[in-house]
Amino acid sequence: MAARRPVSSRGMRATILLVLVALLISLLLLSIATGSVNIPLSDIVSVVTGGEASTAARASIILKFRVPKALTAALAGAALAVGGLQMQTFFRNPLAGPFVLGISSGASLGVALVVLSAGGVGATLLTGNSLPGDIGLAIAASIGSGIVMALVLLVARHIQSSMTLLILGVLFGYLVNALVSLLLFFSIAERIQAYINWTYGSFNGVTWSQLKVMGPAIIVGLMIALLLSKPLNALLLGENYARSMGLNIHRARLWIVASTAILAGTVTAFAGPITFIGVAVPHLCRSLFGTSDHRILIPSTIIVGAIVALLAALIAELPGNRIVLPLNAITAFIGAPIVIWVILRRRNLRNTFAG
Repeated sequence: MAARRPVSSRGMRATILLVLVALLISLLLLSIATGSVNIPLSDIVSVVTGGEASTAARASIILKFRVPKALTAALAGAALAVGGLQMQTFFRNPLAGPFVLGISSGASLGVALVVLSAGGVGATLLTGNSLPGDIGLAIAASIGSGIVMALVLLVARHIQSSMTLLILGVLFGYLVNALVSLLLFFSIAERIQAYINWTYGSFNGVTWSQLKVMGPAIIVGLMIALLLSKPLNALLLGENYARSMGLNIHRARLWIVASTAILAGTVTAFAGPITFIGVAVPHLCRSLFGTSDHRILIPSTIIVGAIVALLAALIAELPGNRIVLPLNAITAFIGAPIVIWVILRRRNLRNTFAG
């Protein structure tokens, strides 16, 4: 296996990590400070640190809208990035992402079922501008993700090959997408538009009550991933080597799949199917830190994933303008060049996991 050029010292890695943490804090404050209403930085800092703003209206905007939006973006970016890292290592595939097992497709099916629903309840859930609408879409996406996750976990118990599980996950995704296409074909134009709006992805509209569910779920998924650092390092050298080192492949596979399903499913339920962050960020972290050691990669991926998501959200909102661009378009513009650069730089995808 080809050797990766190491970063010069632990001190250099620590410096990079500190810079990334400072950048993350800066982007969090910038995300809270920007919006269609101009709010002085002094008010932002005062409210964030537990003080009061100069007006009650500014405090309300900061606490009810901007802080939840910033936290949602940071949590979602971290979750998707770590999910992608786990999938790339698990399948030894540099293009694998957190939705490789069809979890995003399952969430899409749940939302499509809501789109097709008839009557006043269906119309209320599809408004997307109210608490019932947000919760309705989140519940539908969660149920869809949960069903696909359960199927994948059931199959994983009886399959030894990770590549076979990868192929089955892709096929699950195709089947679910076919059902979504049929549901939308028989739906009306207004509800199709509501579904399409959801597929754009957005960190806006997540409330504190929703964050009380989203936050703990993502933290649990991230904690599982951190505990899987050593098994993931062993899997870098192949399942046979990992098994010879005493790793229970079956148990490790179930925990990796469960962690990724929790992370990706939770984000999709509350923010929509956000693309490219999970594929691009792990590559960016490997290049920044010059290592494939998951004890370093997972914490750094959490930070960089949050940074990329916050940056994408800022660009999508066009500060100083009321126009909001589709979030998935921005993440693709950020993520695709990173993946292309990594592939061209290494010239051989097999070198991606060297280290």
